[in-house]
Order: sequence, then structure tokens, then C-alpha cells
Amino acid sequence: MSELLKTNRRNFLKLTTTVGGGLMLGFNWSNADASSMEVINASDITGAGPAAAVDFNSYLAISPDNVITIFSPNPELGQNIKTSFPMIVAEELDADWSKVKVVQAALNAKKYERQLTGGSGAIPHSWERLRKAGATARYMLMEAGAKRWGVPSSTIKTKNGMVFNADGTSGLSYGELATEASSIPVPAEVKLKEIKDFKLIGTAVRNVDNQEMITGKPLFGMDFYREGMLFAMIQRPEAFGMKLKSVDSAAAKVMPGIIDIVTFKNNVAVVGKSTWQVNKARKLLKIEYEKDGNIESSSDHDRLFKELLESKEATVRRKDGDVDNAFKTAAKIITREYQCPFLSHSPMEPMNFFAHVRADGVELVGPSQTPEAARTETAKLLGIPPEQITLELTRLGGGFGRRLKTDYVTEAAELSSILKAPVKVIWTREDDMTGGSYRPAVRYRFDAALDANGKLTGYKLRGVGINVGNATREDNFPSGAVDNLLIDSVEHKSPITTGAWRAPITNFLAFAEQAFLDEVAMAANQDPVKFRLDLLDKAKKSPVGAIKYDIDRMKGVIELAAEKSGWGTKKNISQGFSVYFSHRTYVAQVAEVEMIKGNPVLQKIYAVADCGIVVNLSGAKQQVRGGVVDGIGHAFFSNLTFKDGAAEQKNFNTYRLIRMKEVPEIDVHFVNNGIDPTGLGEPALPPTGGAVANAIFKATGKRLYNQPFTKQEEMKGVRLGERL
Repeated sequence: MSELLKTNRRNFLKLTTTVGGGLMLGFNWSNADASSMEVINASDITGAGPAAAVDFNSYLAISPDNVITIFSPNPELGQNIKTSFPMIVAEELDADWSKVKVVQAALNAKKYERQLTGGSGAIPHSWERLRKAGATARYMLMEAGAKRWGVPSSTIKTKNGMVFNADGTSGLSYGELATEASSIPVPAEVKLKEIKDFKLIGTAVRNVDNQEMITGKPLFGMDFYREGMLFAMIQRPEAFGMKLKSVDSAAAKVMPGIIDIVTFKNNVAVVGKSTWQVNKARKLLKIEYEKDGNIESSSDHDRLFKELLESKEATVRRKDGDVDNAFKTAAKIITREYQCPFLSHSPMEPMNFFAHVRADGVELVGPSQTPEAARTETAKLLGIPPEQITLELTRLGGGFGRRLKTDYVTEAAELSSILKAPVKVIWTREDDMTGGSYRPAVRYRFDAALDANGKLTGYKLRGVGINVGNATREDNFPSGAVDNLLIDSVEHKSPITTGAWRAPITNFLAFAEQAFLDEVAMAANQDPVKFRLDLLDKAKKSPVGAIKYDIDRMKGVIELAAEKSGWGTKKNISQGFSVYFSHRTYVAQVAEVEMIKGNPVLQKIYAVADCGIVVNLSGAKQQVRGGVVDGIGHAFFSNLTFKDGAAEQKNFNTYRLIRMKEVPEIDVHFVNNGIDPTGLGEPALPPTGGAVANAIFKATGKRLYNQPFTKQEEMKGVRLGERL
């Protein structure tokens, strides 16, 4: 954990260099130009620190012992960024991957432009910057080799962390040349590798934290420990729309190991020497609450959805053509409604954070997807400048959007400021499940108009959501492919806290859209895959309004998924199709259901992704598989309901997740188009529900409209991934 806590520039220099010298290359994450880089000669690093302080955003180091180190600024929560970032640098550097290491960067808003995890945007943002950092270092090492041998640099080659002369008879390691290379002027421009010359990018590389995770080394926020720190658990209001009225903490205070009971805002914190002691004492608190706003139940939301679907106050998100006339003159109209519940984020690691508020500054340590926002909110809370706060990132044990919020960080900071002591706040699983923030509950209504020839002439979508703002993605397919289209939305404000949940909005909208398009295709007597391809052809030949998705990329994943799955050619197998665009990436899926002993069994899913260049094949495949599993599990099982403002499901005994034995075979493929990488942490989840639901219809003749699927009568007997 010591590396995790070394935060400033001088400490990083000590961490990544040796007394013998070396090359350190600083590069600015907000500027991809090689000219933004500056060399620091490790031999200049003395007890007084570097000769000249330079405001860098990140550093690439090569030490004399031939180790290459990069500070990785983005929070790592399983999206593999801590492995992929150094892979990109190592590729352009021609490094020996076995000698590459990465160190998690602490928060530094001046150095890093995008130090967050969310929106599947880390690789797209940093791709070129990382490549140029590696290529620049390689150039300088080659120049150093040429200078030593007295030959033109054009004759120099590199391979596996070595510099070779023209005939390959002489070679020097990067470490041997690092100090000399530090005197080479940084080039204004560098030539990047051709894609065809990649040796590391596109291969399967193990996660750099695997060994530490397997052996139980301290990586996660829950692992963090500071000598002398206190532990705290917080009792929050038992229902949304309630506030604290009175507290009787007498019985809890006298429990062994309890240091204090603190009331702040609507919270009651039990503080002690261990989590076990604190948790036992918290159960003895006697707290009264009183009403503070609306108190809502799931039955209220069902009624509200019906009312708001008919509301005249909807916000128009997109309108093309004459929608009213298209439906007046339609030969056939299809209308369907789809509804999803609230969902918990349910990360494996519950919320936790360490804070130490001192007179001279504040120290924060823990797992956050948005460390800068966490620091900013803490500064506002304490009324101090953000510069007085340091924030060290641990590895995140899952997030799925929950750790985009900062409430659990500011709780720790506020409690530390009250106690005048270092404290670690830990949520239990029940705290996590009942304390927000949730995937919003949403209801959609779709209408499609077909003419006598089965052509889609009109399309309407209304999204009604709870605390969601715009419940639609108005510019996604089939927008642009339909002459007459109307998409609008209505929002209900609720005291129940909601937030981004993996693939926000599209995590359910994609299921609804893709299930509905299958019904429209069936009403038009067309194959579902051909129906979508024909719409895309129309959008390309005669687009209606703005087209904000890449038609050719979407067609590419559709065609490859149909090919890999043998679409429409298999006997005794029912196939369902789905395709979706989100976070700059396109994913098509085919689900296969087989009838076994009279029951439909989901056996396999083919997933084809176009995410541009795949950096780490192993990590990319697991991202797709993980998204598919997430999509299946939440579509089938997960359901969070409320009664009188309180969540009814409080732990995994009542909140069902998918089990390992239920995961079907998942066959992953990528489109190799050579474009720069796009996002992959979220895009594989949205199309899954639609592909599965469409396959189940093929097998049973029963349509699914609401999630979780297992709550519907039509789902009796359906099995996942297991033969009966």
C-alpha cells in the first residue's frame, strides 16, 4: 500500500528511478503533442528534489534496471484500464512487457485532464497521448544508441526493450541508454507505428493486479488501514421522505469498543475500534423518524406511469415529418408498453472511505469513480480550498455508476471533522441496498405505423422516468430511418435517490426498442435482421433529419453476428436478435434458446462488438462477457420495490442476481476495422435483454414486456444456461 500513498512528483521520481540515473519522460494528458513532453534526468534527482519543477500531468519512466513505469490516473474498477494504458505505451516503445509496471495515480487536477471512470471514455480520450509518450521515448533511446555507436539514427532498430545497430550485431537495453537518452532534445513530432506492426496491442495480456488480487494484497478501499484510525457505521433514515426526530443511544454507547455516537444531519454514526463492535452497537440504537416530504410506494409509481404516459406536458426530444398523418393513413398500427423497476448497483465492495481532517489539510483515501468531484464536494462541505485536500485512489471493487456519487466520501470527511480524528466509514450490504442511489424505474410506450406494403412509415416513443430527466436516446436508431417520427419524455420527481447505472438509460431502453422492432418486423412479415438492415439502407440513401450513429459500423456488426451465429439456418434452435449503439460502440447479439423436456433453455449468446482497435484481447472479451452476464441477470431477476418509502429488498436473500451455473456460453467476436478505440465498459449490456426476449418468443410464442422477466407469467419453466 506504500506505493498507493506516494503522491507528489518527487515521491514518484524516487519510486521509479535509482541512484544510477535513468530517463523520465513527463507528458501532458491534455495535450497529445510530443512537444509537450519534457525530459527529467534521474541523475539530477537529489535530496533537494528535481533541479526544476515542471507542471506535468503524468510521467513515463525508464530506470537503469530496465523497468518502465507509468502513472495511471483513471480509477480502476474492473474495466482493465490499469493494464491497457501501459500496454499502449509499451507498444509504441517496443518495450519488454515483462519489465513494465504501472502505479495508480493520486488525484491531481492540474496534471490530469480526465481523471475519472465513467462513460466508457478512458481509452478513447488517452489513446493518442499514450502512443506519443511511448513513441517519443523510443525515438530518444534510438538517438542515444546512434550517438554511442556513431551511426545515423535511421539505421537503428528497437525490439523488446533493446536498441540494435543496423546489422543486429550490437544491442543495448533501454536501461543502459536511459541516462544518455535524457540529454536528447524532445522531438516536436514523432512517427507512430502502423497498425500492422503492432505486437502487443491486440493480444491477450493478464491484468497487472492479478497477482495482488489472488494473494490478497491490499488493493481495495476495504483493505485500507491506518494505525489509530476509527471505524464508523452510519444509520440513515429508514425510508425516503423521512427525517430524524429523536435518538436514544444509551444502550449502544456502553457496548465494548464504542468511542462515540455522533448525530449529524439526518444521520447517526456509531464510532468504535472495529467494524464488528460498531455494527453490533448500531443495532441497539432507538431512533424515531418523521415525515419530510412525499412517501412513495411502488404501487404509486405504477399509477403515475399510466397517468404520465397520457400527459400533455411531455418534452419533445425529436420530431421528423408529419407523424399525425402517418398514423391516420396507416394500414396497421402496433402499440406496446415496456416497464423496468429500480435496481441496486450491488458492487461486490460496499461503499467505504477514509478521511482525516486536520488543521493543515485533509487526507482522503478510498474507491471513487470521480475523485475530483469527491474532493470538490468535500472542500465545499468543510469550507476550505480544494488544494488543501489530497485524495488517494484505491482499486474499486465494482462501481457500475454508484461510485460516481460522492455522498459516502463527504460522510467520512464530515465525521472526521466532528471527531477530530482519522475515521473510516463503512457501509454494510443492507446500507448499500436501502440507502440509494438506484437505477431509475422507467416505462416506455412505442407506436409504429405500417403501410399496406409493410413499410414502416411512422414511429413514436414516449419515455416516462423517475428522476431521470430524458428517458430516451432520441437520436439512436431507428431515428433517421423513419420518415415520420416523434420521441418525447416525461419525468416524475421523487424523494427516492437515483443515479447513473451501467449504460445509463440504454440498459433498459435497448431491450424495449429491440423487442418492439421485432414485433414490427413480424407485423410487416419480414425477417428481423433484414428488417433492420433495410432501415439502415434507407437511412443511408435518404436520411431523415440528423444521423448521429455510423450506419456502416452498425451494419457491420449485424452482418457479422448473423454470419457467426448461422442466423436462420439451425434446426431445433430458436434465435433472437438485437443490436445497439452506445458509448461510441456498436454491439449485435444473437441469443439461442433450445426446448429441453418441454422447457425453453437459454444456451448461448453470440456477441459481436465494433469498438475500434482492441487494446487487450483478454480484457476486451471479459468486458463483453461481463456486460452480457450483467444484462441477462438483471433482465431476468433483479427487482427493487418500495413500500412507504422504504426499499423492501435489503440483501441478496431477497434481491436475486444471476448465478454462475446459469451463465450460458458466450461467443465473443470483434470487428477489425482499424479505427481508434471506442468505449467497451458498457455497450455490451444494452442489447442483451432484447436478444434473449426475442429468442424466448421464437421458442414459446410468448412476448416479454416487463423486467424482471421471472416476475411474468410467461416465464414459467424458462431456464438459463443449464440442461435439465
